[in-house]
Amino acid sequence: MSIAIAVALHITAAVVWVGGMFFAVLVLRPSAGALEPGDRLPLWERVFARFFPWVWASIGLLLASGYWIIFAGKGGFTGLPIYIHLMQGIGWLMVLIYLHLWFAPYARFKSALAQGNLPEAATNLNKIRWAVTANTAFGLINAIIGASGRYWG
Repeated sequence: MSIAIAVALHITAAVVWVGGMFFAVLVLRPSAGALEPGDRLPLWERVFARFFPWVWASIGLLLASGYWIIFAGKGGFTGLPIYIHLMQGIGWLMVLIYLHLWFAPYARFKSALAQGNLPEAATNLNKIRWAVTANTAFGLINAIIGASGRYWG
């Protein structure tokens, strides 16, 4: 039962993070693109302020539940199938991308917006978009690996 709980937490955290990014990149961004910068940029600030705490929680849950599964369910790293190593590597890459996004372009975005520097805020919003787009792709790949990996042979 313990591993079932860990898997449920793991998949829930992945769905929240990757699904949120998918929505932001493929639905919200194109929809908000028609807005003037004075409306669009504060909208994104509000979106990030609500979504990013969920990302932090998802990262914590993904790491805790993933290593819970590895150590309690698989007996540690010895003999782990390749797909789990791939998921772990891609997951850490996603975390690093998010940390960069948080501490660099997002921090600059918030600062520029607070100062009323809309061109600088827009420049950093575009950098955030690239990071989120990359993480969306990595997240979808990881979901495919997670769902199909045990059947690889």
